[in-house]
Parts: sequence; C-alpha cells; structure tokens
Amino acid sequence: MSKIKIVIADDHELFRNGLKELLIKHDDIEVLEAVGDGKQFLECIEKLNTIDIVLLDLSMPNMDGFQVLKKLKNLNQDIKPIVISMHDDGNYIAKSAKSGAYSYVLKNTDEDELIKVIRIVSLGKKYFSPSISEKMINFMSENKVSEDLISNKEQEVLVLISEGLTTKEIAAKLFVSTRTIETHRANILKKLDVKNTAELIKKATKINLI
Repeated sequence: MSKIKIVIADDHELFRNGLKELLIKHDDIEVLEAVGDGKQFLECIEKLNTIDIVLLDLSMPNMDGFQVLKKLKNLNQDIKPIVISMHDDGNYIAKSAKSGAYSYVLKNTDEDELIKVIRIVSLGKKYFSPSISEKMINFMSENKVSEDLISNKEQEVLVLISEGLTTKEIAAKLFVSTRTIETHRANILKKLDVKNTAELIKKATKINLI
C-alpha cells in the first residue's frame, strides 16, 4: 500500500510537531517534512520527489499560505493543498478555495475529521465540510471574492492607521475626504472581521498585512 506523503507548513512549532505525531500513528500516512514558513515549503518541493498533500497554515512569516497557494498554481506539481487555519471567517475560506485549496479545516478539528479529509483529498477530490461550506457560501452571496484580502487603497489606509494617524490626518495625506477614509476603515474592519482599531492592528499584524 502506497502511503499518502504529506508536508506540514505551520509557523507554530508546538502545533506542527503535535500534528506530525498525530498523523504518523496512521499506517497510510507518511510525514515527509514539517516546516515553519512558505519559503521552506518551496525548498521542500525542490528536494523531495513526491509530495501528495501540504497541510498549509495561512498566517506564516516570510511567505504566507495565500502566497504559497498562488505559487503552487504556477508550478507543474500535483500537490494538493489542505488549508489548516485558526480563521473561520468566510473571506479566508472563499479566498483559499479560489486560490486552489482542496479543503479547509480549522485547527480545532478533531483527528477523525482531519484524517477523513486527508484521505478524500489524496484521491484528488475537493472536500469542504458542511459548516465550512456554509460560511463560504454565506460570504460569497454577499461579497466578491478578490485575489487580495483588501484593496491597494485599503492597504494604504491600514498602514496609516497602524502608524497612529487620525482619520483627518489620513484624509489630508491621501488627498481625499474624511468620509472616504471612514468608508475605507469600515470596509477593512468588515473584511478582517474585527470590531475596533486595536483588534484590527492585531489581526493585520498576524496575517502579515502590516
């Protein structure tokens, strides 16, 4: 019986080591490597002959999960990405699916569900659980899924917010009205699923937007 060959890409050492220990208990799974960021994963592709699946975190330094998904699309590789993330909002799920993820599971998913997903995806099938599918569909019914989480203009505003500038100061710097900046700020809060500036900066830092 040929084993499902897996690479884990996650920047939290305790999590990836625990995940590796969980997976190697199963006779049909082989963990080839466990790495801490996207760049290290791309190096794995060059040195390992066959990778069936990558378990891919989204929030990683150097190269995040979305950048890895984009790279995989351009490589002539039959590697099937399963996103494994702490983020359960529809935007992340929809963007991952659009970027080529075969599945999306949360980090608190139980072992049986994760193994089921891995075995389904190893057959070349995409699988999103009912709860994950519902979040994705709800988001897509109300929003356009873009390649980028936020627009270039929103990115500009976000950086200035993180630098402590007021709405009035940002408006003056970007030569637009304060109402325009307020609209951008509201859109950013909604897209990142946060309620205030403190949460916004914390999450934006976590996912490498600033």
